[in-house]
Amino acid sequence: MKSIADLNLKDKVVLVRADFNVPLDADLKVTNNKRIREFIPTLKFIQEKGGKPVLMSHLGRPDGKASAKYSLKSIIAELEKLSGAKVIFSEDCISEGNRSLATNLKVGEILLLENLRFHAAEQEGSEDFAKKIAAIGDVYINDAFGTAHRADASMFAVAKLSHERAPGLLMQKELDYFNKALENPERPLCVVLGGAKVSSKLPVLLNLASKADHLIIGGAMANTFLAEQGLEVGKSLHEKEMFPEIVKLQELLKKNSCKLHLPVDFRLGEAFDKPGSGQVALADALPANLSALDIGPKSSEIFAKVLKESKTIVWNGPMGAFENPDFAEGTLDLTKAIAEASGLSVVGGGDTVAAVEQMGLESSFDFLSTGGGAFLTLMEGVELPGIEALK
Repeated sequence: MKSIADLNLKDKVVLVRADFNVPLDADLKVTNNKRIREFIPTLKFIQEKGGKPVLMSHLGRPDGKASAKYSLKSIIAELEKLSGAKVIFSEDCISEGNRSLATNLKVGEILLLENLRFHAAEQEGSEDFAKKIAAIGDVYINDAFGTAHRADASMFAVAKLSHERAPGLLMQKELDYFNKALENPERPLCVVLGGAKVSSKLPVLLNLASKADHLIIGGAMANTFLAEQGLEVGKSLHEKEMFPEIVKLQELLKKNSCKLHLPVDFRLGEAFDKPGSGQVALADALPANLSALDIGPKSSEIFAKVLKESKTIVWNGPMGAFENPDFAEGTLDLTKAIAEASGLSVVGGGDTVAAVEQMGLESSFDFLSTGGGAFLTLMEGVELPGIEALK
């Protein structure tokens, strides 16, 4: 794979797949500009090298139909504010006039194409659609890590049709940190996984069993592990059908000398969207009428000790239903423990990054990934279509 620095961008139309899939409020104003903000270094690099930037992205799920709710017009003000550039807007990403608009861009101007997903052909990976997009540019840059696990036309086919192609600075940064954390880590390597279901993260667990030195499991996932051991988990969410897979996983962990750490206590409640009971119970003494909805204080202490001794930490998934303040303590404790640890810390996943940001501790982490599904796919050991296409 070439790097963006290897390409001659001067006077070239540089077609950039960005990730502007950002949250909007009821007035269609951007409420979190992180993905736009993280893209700006790539945009500045292209401008400094004399390129003419043409930006394309998706926003939301418009299901192949144009919709004001999902128009990229909504991000123009934020993009102009963060970049200092003037945005020229194209009402259709495959308009015949886009090449002319691009070649006539003046210094300090950028062309933004309308939402790619206003065309069903984008998610279908259509080559005909991709040809119309590719015809706009001379060079292709992919900086949309958050969508790199999808073989959408703009991610895969357009790249393949472009002779000159490379990852953007954000995409390269994502890959560099991932490789540093999981492919060539300083040991001990501790991976922390939370979230609801073992079934959704089984491929990740199986892949990491041969890579990590320590594996910390939290969230409702931990309930399934404990239930498999024969413990009563009350009304807690768990997956009985995953018991055979957990047995296989534990054999693999033992074979690879990876130590598994499970919660030893929990904070309890009736449901994730109801107030907590204020009760904390040991893992082997959960009441039948309540659910385990967050890890308890003893678990936080044990996990913090493991994290303190780790040289590399990778975290995906909260420790409980952190959206409810009554069940946020475990995730807050974990966030603080990782922030205070001296090891390299890499965080991925929308909920997990949101938890870190919510607690105002972003600056204490080495890297917060902009990708959720893409980050998990890499953790499974699977190559991303968006990366494969750049080779």
